[in-house]
Amino acid sequence: MEITEEIDASPNKNRQTSTSSRTYSISGSGELSSDSEIQLNLDSEKFLQDEKNENPFLKPKVADYYRDIYEKTKYECRGRFDPYFVWTKKEQDKLRRKLDIRVAFLACIMFVALQIDRGNLSQAVADNMLDDLGMSTNQYNTGSTIFYLCFLSAELPSQLISKKLGCDIWIPIQMVCWSLVSISQCGMRSATGFYITRALMGLLEGGFIPDEVIWLSYFYTGSELSIRLSWFWTTLSLTQVFSSLLAYAIFHMRGTGGLAGWSWLFLIEGLFTLVIGISSFFLMVPSAVQTKRPWNKKGYLNEREEKIVVNKILRDDPLKGTMMNRQGLTFRMFFDAISDYYLWPIYLIGLVAYIPAGTLDAYLTLVLKSMGYSTFNVNLLAIPYYILKVILLLSVTWFSERVKSIFNVALLQPLWAIPLIGVLRWWNGSFYEKWPTYIILIMILATPYIHAMMVSACSRNSQGVKTRTVSASLYNMFVQAGSIVASNIYRTNDKPFYHRGNTVLFGLAFAMIPILVGTKLFYVFTNRKREKVWNSMTSGERETYILTTKDSGNRRLNFRFAH
Repeated sequence: MEITEEIDASPNKNRQTSTSSRTYSISGSGELSSDSEIQLNLDSEKFLQDEKNENPFLKPKVADYYRDIYEKTKYECRGRFDPYFVWTKKEQDKLRRKLDIRVAFLACIMFVALQIDRGNLSQAVADNMLDDLGMSTNQYNTGSTIFYLCFLSAELPSQLISKKLGCDIWIPIQMVCWSLVSISQCGMRSATGFYITRALMGLLEGGFIPDEVIWLSYFYTGSELSIRLSWFWTTLSLTQVFSSLLAYAIFHMRGTGGLAGWSWLFLIEGLFTLVIGISSFFLMVPSAVQTKRPWNKKGYLNEREEKIVVNKILRDDPLKGTMMNRQGLTFRMFFDAISDYYLWPIYLIGLVAYIPAGTLDAYLTLVLKSMGYSTFNVNLLAIPYYILKVILLLSVTWFSERVKSIFNVALLQPLWAIPLIGVLRWWNGSFYEKWPTYIILIMILATPYIHAMMVSACSRNSQGVKTRTVSASLYNMFVQAGSIVASNIYRTNDKPFYHRGNTVLFGLAFAMIPILVGTKLFYVFTNRKREKVWNSMTSGERETYILTTKDSGNRRLNFRFAH
């Protein structure tokens, strides 16, 4: 029997990106049907001398060290941990496809619910919602600011609740609650009602995205997660296409039952979200070893598949087993995670990166209406931007993984946006002709979306469940803080061309270049410094360090940052 080995990079020794686990393909005998069918006499010391070996558990003392930790923390998957377990590439690919349907696709459908209820406001204003409620654009900005402040405030509390109850319980509760508030928006009659519903929506939706990222990380390795997150935000854009077409149809219902078109929009789309929220109670599972439910007694993973998932993700990140999925964070854990300055550069990116497109996105329908386009057509005119955004999102995320570079590829974002925003600000001809202005707006909004890459980078560079739980929330909080800024850049006294606002957007787009380059250099120099120290240590010193160090997570000398 010939055994060939496929090795991908691991976060513990990764110089560029973290990725999947060590797998084995068996030639000449077909698939493995059980563990007993293959006997491997592995010389662990020989493997330890191999610089290309990426399984961190092959040395018995190291394996025992982590097994001890998994037992102490009552990690739910500890019964499937096996340092010497092997599987075929064919098995792993088949299992990944199953998880993509059961986990990733479900996460995308739930994300549809979030985007429908979060994104339909910009469509509602195209149906004269502001006039019906007697509101100005400044009051619209105030409502958006209230939403983002509440959204931001709910991020960490939501993560703490989710970590204690379990993502599979808390996420469906969130969805059902916010869908009911979304439905209630059909009865708004004043700015006060608008402010109240915006606040409640923000409080209930806050934390949803980090909660879903944490749940996905239970099933996928670092590089697998990056690609699935690109699907995540692809769903966002596709939902916008669908909801724009739906809004076009719903707005023709204006006057039916005495309701405005925007009222019907909130009612119908809120009911749709409610159905998804109720369904998620039955479709989500706590972990790879807990797919059996009262209504699905057989589950959808057998024992061998469970072992593949568990050992794959643990070899990619051994610290994923240091907390169980129903364990809350202590104040000390929270403080350690929030003070992890190695992740601060990514938080800064989250704060600045999406402000230009976010500002224009919130005002797209209003700007198009002010240019003379009809209520029904403005939503249809947004569709090309959503489609182009999907193409660029998938392309840059795939390319980032292909070339094993995150922040270099992310530079495509400001390099795309800067000249276009410059045209919008200083080329006067664009302000007086509808179609040139429309094309420029669409191209700016379609700027390569690096959000999936940054969320993945934040997850990879956290190294550990407690840090990953908090960092996912903190990153999203900075993104929402950026959204608050975006909601207040265009002001009523700057209409109709928003020269002052567009100048600010140009400056922020330009600022992304030094921020991204600086983040890249920070991680490169940190990795090189650690590599120098690590290479100066003997094999025995490395083992002693691993077993006795007080350094945790990404502070460990053998951890390498993804960049």
